[in-house]
Amino acid sequence: MREQISKDIEENKVIVYMKGHKEIPMCGYSARVVEILKSYGVEFATRNVLDSDQLRSEIKQFSDWPTLPQLYVNKEFIGGCDIITQLHESGKLKALLEQ
Repeated sequence: MREQISKDIEENKVIVYMKGHKEIPMCGYSARVVEILKSYGVEFATRNVLDSDQLRSEIKQFSDWPTLPQLYVNKEFIGGCDIITQLHESGKLKALLEQ
């Protein structure tokens, strides 16, 4: 599973590990992150942690972050919903996405 996560992050400039998919978020935090990313018009991938208990557990260990969703941009872990919202509101998320 760790190899798959590494491959996902390597192959996708922007990827969110979340509950549900970008078309159908399954929690409010995931929906908020999807809404923010869509507001920038950027392409992004999602992985549904509800599909696999192993993925849900492993991504938390991989990032050393206990909550979901989790955003990666340019192979770097950015954070969860609260951090993403703060970066968005401060204008810093736009700069990260444009790199």
